[in-house]
This record gives sequence, structure tokens and C-alpha cells, in this order.
Amino acid sequence: MTTTTLPTYDEAIAGFEPVIGLETHVELGTNTKMFCGCPTDFGGEPNTRVCPVCLGLPGSLPVANKAAIEATIRIGLALNCSIATWCRFARKNYFYPDMPKNFQISQYDEPLCVDGYLDVEVDGKTVRIGIERVHLEEDTGKTLHVGGATGRIHGATESLVDYNRAGIPLVEIVTKPVPGTGALAPEVARAYVTELREVIRGLGVSDVRMEEGSLRCDVNTSLNRPGDEWGTRTETKNVNSLRSVERAVRTEIIRQSAVLEGGGRIVQETRHFSEETGDTRPGRSKETATDYRYFPEPDLVPLAPDPAWVESLRLALPEPPRDRRKRIQESWGLSDLDMQSVVNAGAVELIEETVAAGATAAAARKWWLGELARRANEAGIDLASVGATPAQVAELQTLVDSGKLNDKLARVVIEGVVAGEGSPTEVMEARGLAVVSDTGALTAAVDEAIAANPDVAAKVRDGKVAAAGALVGAVMKTTKGQADAKTVRELILERLGAS
Repeated sequence: MTTTTLPTYDEAIAGFEPVIGLETHVELGTNTKMFCGCPTDFGGEPNTRVCPVCLGLPGSLPVANKAAIEATIRIGLALNCSIATWCRFARKNYFYPDMPKNFQISQYDEPLCVDGYLDVEVDGKTVRIGIERVHLEEDTGKTLHVGGATGRIHGATESLVDYNRAGIPLVEIVTKPVPGTGALAPEVARAYVTELREVIRGLGVSDVRMEEGSLRCDVNTSLNRPGDEWGTRTETKNVNSLRSVERAVRTEIIRQSAVLEGGGRIVQETRHFSEETGDTRPGRSKETATDYRYFPEPDLVPLAPDPAWVESLRLALPEPPRDRRKRIQESWGLSDLDMQSVVNAGAVELIEETVAAGATAAAARKWWLGELARRANEAGIDLASVGATPAQVAELQTLVDSGKLNDKLARVVIEGVVAGEGSPTEVMEARGLAVVSDTGALTAAVDEAIAANPDVAAKVRDGKVAAAGALVGAVMKTTKGQADAKTVRELILERLGAS
């Protein structure tokens, strides 16, 4: 096998054992940045949410954000970590335009939270993901490369930097290596990020919106022959959707197996994932910790969280997502398999919010795991980004329950909602999709169907009521699916004296 011949996924897994690891960055939802008073809200004109501290101007001094420290401790507690009684920040030095100071204030050998775990369910099995560390740092600015075809620096004619994001509190959650998952490695990676997102969202410390960059994931992957030492890992950077986390692991397993089978070696490097093709491309060789020249941050005092305060935070933690899912599974009356389908689709919260908006659990599940999931899959996006809100889905079902829409018309309405045409009621009215239930308006269509199908009409008159279905179908075709089928059937039987 050559490096240009890619195996199937099954062939790759047959020859190698994968080891995965994930580094997840979470932007905290504090009002101000990590070391200054600049606002943190998303958007805004470039470089308007900055000050001397986050721009690294001479003489400016950082002050740690207490709310960010508290949020990080709460994340660590929710991930079953030990909380340090003493730790400190460090300077991570590197020269890149997205950090105006030319160093990042982070944590190195003394993180705030260590040695935790998170359990996830995959294929009916519980997989425990070890958490190496949870530490607090500041985010970087955003670089935009323009003038090229790829949006990356290679081939660009110029680069622009927006420092609005520089200095926003950022929590990095690093797993321990995860061996032994075999062919399920991609699904385990996705399940972990999914569960982690639910944990953090439940804590209320971040909106964890991957599409806006408040949750970003770096995926580490390596392969080894059964019984051999772990192989050299690659780090696929800034994967920005749950679906892409799974695809990135799968892609790297296939790519690395092709390289190894072809007699090549894996280079420790960062790689970039392409949402369009599903491929990864080389980034840069991966620096070691010594390359960053870490040393203690001289402008910040160490952190020494009061154990009593930490314990009060532990006691105030919300219900864990796994426990909440079990509770609502019983409330919704779902089997373990059905609930797992909801979890795999990332629809637990969406269905819960739809039920809270007035729909039944069965109706909410039907729409989110049916028509909306199909559209999300076709577009290659997460279900939450499909373009419909829980309130809109509940409104759609209300229109169905009231008889104003049938399921067929409702699917057309949801198409308009997803396209941004308005609420379900607005789309229904604008497109003229409401069910026609007025008997006067339907009588002509019924008489036309009877006249066009005399043989069928005769059968109905003779008592073969089931044959009326063909006439109902004819009326539905004439009215483009907008007739109320029950009313049509009643009219047909009445006109033919079979009621």
C-alpha cells in the first residue's frame, strides 16, 4: 500500500489500535475579560473592545477576574477533579500577531484543577475519559488572511487582526490519552465533546456555541500495532462542530494507517480539518513545552482557593446531565435505545425546550429526529444550528393539532422556517398552506373525483367503504394536499349514500 492509496476505515482499524485525546477550549461567559475590564460580548466592530492591558501596552498591569476563577473551579468540580489549594499563572511565550503582548498568560505546571474524569455512553457501553487538567488562561485575537483561495496564510496577500477576543477568559480541558476504544474511537470523541458541552452548559458558565468559537476542540490521534507502544500523535486544530470531531478522528485514522502501511512515519504536527472535504492538512511541527519558555507570571499573585469556598461551590453544582437525562427519559417514556438516539443527535435539550414550549415529548422528538435531523445531516451541520427553534417547533405542532396543517404541509412549512421566512404561522399564511376544511370549498372537488372514478364510486355505493380511500387520494391531489382528509372522506361517503 502506498501513501496515496487510502484504506477503508475497517481496513485501518483491522491493522492498528487508535489512541485519542482531546484538548477543549471553552470561552467563559463573564462580563469582562480575564485580566481587564473590557466587555466580552460576541461581535462588534474589530478592535473596539480593547484597552492598554489586553493590547499589551507598556506599563499596563493585569488583574485576575474572580468570576472566571470561580467558573473554572465549578467546571473542575463537575468533572470530578481535585482543586489546587495553591497554584499560579505562567507566561507562555510565542511570537504571533494574535497575541499583542507576544506572550499568553496561562497555567503550566500548576493548573487549577487536575485528575478528573467524565463518563460517556457509546454503543451501550460506559467509557470513562480521564481528565488530565483544567486550567485557566486568556484567549488570543482573531487573524483573518485575505486575498487567497483558502483563507489561510499561505497564498494570502495580507492579514488582518481583530483583538476583540484577545484576553477573554478561556478554560482549557485536557484529557488523558484514551486507548482501547478500537473502532468506536470517533464516536467516543464525539460523545465526550457532546457530554462536556452539556456539563458546561448546565453550569451556566458558557454558551458553548461551537459555531461562534466559544467551544473549540483540538483532536489528538495516534496509531500503533496491537501490543506495540503508542505511536506518534497529530493534533487536528480548532475542530468546530460535533460532527467534525468524529470525522477528524476517522480521517486521521485512515490517513495515518496509509502512511504506516506504506513504510512512512507519522510526524508530530498540528493539522487543519477541512469542513468541505473532511480531510486534514499539515499545519506546523508541534512545539514542546520548552519551546514556549514558560515561567511564572511576575505581575500576578498566586491563587489559593479557600477550601470552604470550594466546598460551597461543590454543594451548589446543578444536576449532572446523565442524571437529568435518566429522569427525563422516564418522564418521556423512552426506551434506552430511543434515548440514545436522542443523545446521539444532540437533541436532548432541544426536545426538552420544545416540550416546555407546549409540545408533547413524542411530537417534539418526531420533528427533531425526523425532518429537522434530515435537514441538518444534508447540510452537514449540528441539529441546534439547523435554523428552527424549540418554540417554533412547538408552534408548528400546535398548528397540526388544531387541524390547520397536516404532516405533509407541516414539512413544507418547516422548510420555510429553516429558510428564515418567519414563524410557522407566518410561513403558512404567506405560502397559503393552511388545510382546507370548509365543506363548501371541498364539495366541488369531491364531486369531480366521483365523476372521474365511476367504478370506484360504485364500489363505495355497494358498501365497500374501504374503496373510498382512492377517492380521498384524488381529492388530495386536486387540492395539492391542502384538503382535510377526514372531512373529505366524510363528504365522499355522504355523497355516495354510504355514511
